Amino acid sequence: MPPAGRPRFVAGNRPRVAVVGGGIAGLAAATALAERGAQVTLYEREAELGGRLAGWSTRLADGSEVTMSRGFHAFFRQYYNLRGLLRRTDPDLARLEGLPDYPLLRRGGLTDSFARVPRTPPLSAAAFVALSPTFAWRDLAAIDATAALPMLDVRIPEVYRRYDGISADAFLETIRFPEAARHLAFEVFTRSFFTHPRDLSAAELLLMFHIYFLGSSEGLLFDVPTEPFPQALWQPLAHYLCGLGVHLRTGAPVESVRPMPSGEVEVVTRAAESRRYHALVLALDTAGLRQVVQASSHLGDPAWRAGIAALRSAPPFLVSRLWLNRPVASDRPGFLGTSGYDGLDNISVLDRWEGEAARWASRSGGSVIELHAYAVDEHADRREVQERIAGQLHHIYPETRDARIVDVRHEWRQDCPVFPVGGHSRRPGVLTPHPTVVLAGDLVRTDLPVALMERAATTGFQAANALLARWGVSGQTLWTVPRAGRSRLLRTLARMRCR
Repeated sequence: MPPAGRPRFVAGNRPRVAVVGGGIAGLAAATALAERGAQVTLYEREAELGGRLAGWSTRLADGSEVTMSRGFHAFFRQYYNLRGLLRRTDPDLARLEGLPDYPLLRRGGLTDSFARVPRTPPLSAAAFVALSPTFAWRDLAAIDATAALPMLDVRIPEVYRRYDGISADAFLETIRFPEAARHLAFEVFTRSFFTHPRDLSAAELLLMFHIYFLGSSEGLLFDVPTEPFPQALWQPLAHYLCGLGVHLRTGAPVESVRPMPSGEVEVVTRAAESRRYHALVLALDTAGLRQVVQASSHLGDPAWRAGIAALRSAPPFLVSRLWLNRPVASDRPGFLGTSGYDGLDNISVLDRWEGEAARWASRSGGSVIELHAYAVDEHADRREVQERIAGQLHHIYPETRDARIVDVRHEWRQDCPVFPVGGHSRRPGVLTPHPTVVLAGDLVRTDLPVALMERAATTGFQAANALLARWGVSGQTLWTVPRAGRSRLLRTLARMRCR
């Protein structure tokens, strides 16, 4: 709960706040501030809002105008704060549609599903093991149950103090987690952080297990937008923010910021424009935050600046979208997670759930396929990677071998945060050395059990709340799964082991 305060600013006493970054975190911060009457200017360097979920128009070889993006994102039902943001323009979340399953496929034909897993913890965790074909009885008997007990009692932030110093791979090896299940399930989860399990903090892995299996009743099924991101999410939210008086400045990269002796903050754009605000939210990706801080010599103290300079991005990832002249088999799922397929991490059949793709497929008689490859070696030949994962598509969905590619787009990016072993304490928090400058984004440290897009939305609201509290205005109520496991028996067993 935010600190108590008056509901909104009174006329004539409305602070000017700059929000730098138009992704989920910046949009959440701008929303909370503007709803309470602050005068908000939002700066976004790109022409479109949405950050890493932005979309843009492109013309295909057949003349079709379509929306390209950086690809599939799962809107898990534990994303309470993100979903609360989207409800501002879509109260019933009608622009999100649930996929019936979260299927996984490992080379060799081993498959898994989360559709049958009950949602009530701890039954969800037990059923994940009991119903999964990747867990043989001999594998279960080999697990070091005592060493695995911490998975049943994840507490925030203690999990970081105890397990941030080892990798996800090392932890699963220590408890003798079955190899097939480790590669099929947990590798898929950890690579959703755009990094390899050997490089991911075990604390982040345990946090995910807590969020999806023991801390919530939503399970591992998820929703997807029924139209491309701009039409389904960001254009309606931009209209809503404009109605609140927010000044949206897209295509306006911020060069530097400067806290002033008066307490105001000066924001300088790349076009050499300079404006002063009463407060500032920096909601940037890793590279963007580093660049702004480096160019802002008066921002922060030496220790804080060194921490920002040390931040790194995850390895490159590839999104390949193919428009094919024939459909894939009718039983192909809308989304399939894959493991062991030479770098291919998942396949989406967009025309199964996205309206624009479905309309193109209906007109052309074809299909729209998207392939993701995470944590690609920085020195890899990119053309070879593109061809290799397309070859894996042909292996998994053989009917695509003879399909003609009407058009294709390859998006290579390297701008996601990395959560390395021992990195949690070095990540910046929402607060900075300046009380009127706050941070937001999925790279920002928070003591709430959130991850990925939900971390971005949550820290965006937290950044707004921190500023609003200074002015005596009540902020946004936040929702998360519990900070500790919900089963008293499992917590007791795990704590007995720890003692």
